[in-house]
Amino acid sequence: MVRIDGRDNKELRRVEIHPGFLEFAEGSALVEMGKTRVICSASIDERVPRFLRGQGKGWITSEYGMLPRSTHSRISRDRSFRGGRTMEIQRLIGRSLRSICDLDHMGERTITLDCDVLQADGGTRAAAITGGYVALYQALLGLVRNGLLGGVPLRDEVAAISVGSVDGELLVDLCYQEDARASIDFNVVMSSAGEFIELQGTGEERPFRKDELEDLLGLASDAIQELILFQRAALRVL
Repeated sequence: MVRIDGRDNKELRRVEIHPGFLEFAEGSALVEMGKTRVICSASIDERVPRFLRGQGKGWITSEYGMLPRSTHSRISRDRSFRGGRTMEIQRLIGRSLRSICDLDHMGERTITLDCDVLQADGGTRAAAITGGYVALYQALLGLVRNGLLGGVPLRDEVAAISVGSVDGELLVDLCYQEDARASIDFNVVMSSAGEFIELQGTGEERPFRKDELEDLLGLASDAIQELILFQRAALRVL
């Protein structure tokens, strides 16, 4: 099949990661994947949730939101109540980043990742995780440079990507129009060591076979390794 933007089935959209995008945040990044654009910022609070107090451990959490005109028609600004999709995504971002962080060596502080979607054309949660890692690393590096930590307490790198089956073809990094037509739809979070952190997938229109799942995970693995190279290149300028 010919994809909407002419890409190969295994090809990522154009990826750009701009670290330090926000001047006042302890860590930040603007991540662009095709037409999807997400600002990720990391804020440090020198305290932890009540259930962690006195344990010497840190915490990482996340908030996620979409601007009113990030989509083709206006969506209401999220003022108080967060819908199920929003809660699910921000919990996913938090879990993904905690999974590769050594919380025991972070000190009793919380880092909150705010992921704000400027423009949504599919893959916003994947972009938020990929950019969120860059913002988190920057914030932790600042603590090291200020003498508050002995080293960056990260065990690995993490990125995420969407994959799916559209018109019988297995595709990586789905844009919105592809995602809307996908018969199988997956979001994959993985470390640079090749270990899966989270798999979110469903047969939208039909059940899927084991071999299809394995092929999709192979596509996702290759794409995530590419994204990690983009992350490393962005972090080299810090």
